[in-house]
Amino acid sequence: MMLYRLVHLIETHSQALSTCLIDRVLASDATPDYKHVPQDELRQVVFEIYRHLGDWLLTKDELDLERRYLRIGAERAKQNVPFSQVAWVIVMVKDNLWDFLKKEVPEERPVEAFGELEMLQLLNHFFDRAIYYAAVGYELRSKPESVAVGA
Repeated sequence: MMLYRLVHLIETHSQALSTCLIDRVLASDATPDYKHVPQDELRQVVFEIYRHLGDWLLTKDELDLERRYLRIGAERAKQNVPFSQVAWVIVMVKDNLWDFLKKEVPEERPVEAFGELEMLQLLNHFFDRAIYYAAVGYELRSKPESVAVGA
């Protein structure tokens, strides 16, 4: 099935995809505060997404996704990265993936179109929720702790 071939292609090229993305993030005028995020940390986070994409799309559940992106959002808040840049980098992860697939995947036969649609739906579902949970994690980390009444 085409879905598994595409996921395998992405996972086997996860290192190159990660390197390409880091270069894009550091060169982008939209993400200047990512220069303050340790490159090794960012590379590892992105590598894990690409390297384990099959797991994220096919076996991980909503709670796994929530945990991961709450943690990422909170870490970027701690590093004082504006949320707009956090969201933009998640979009860049997806765009980087599409650019890679357009270069690496030859024109497929119409019979395989259903597999492509399935892949698109799963990818959109994944990245849309990634943005949401990163936002929640960011906001939770950014809120001042409530003061205990009567203390």
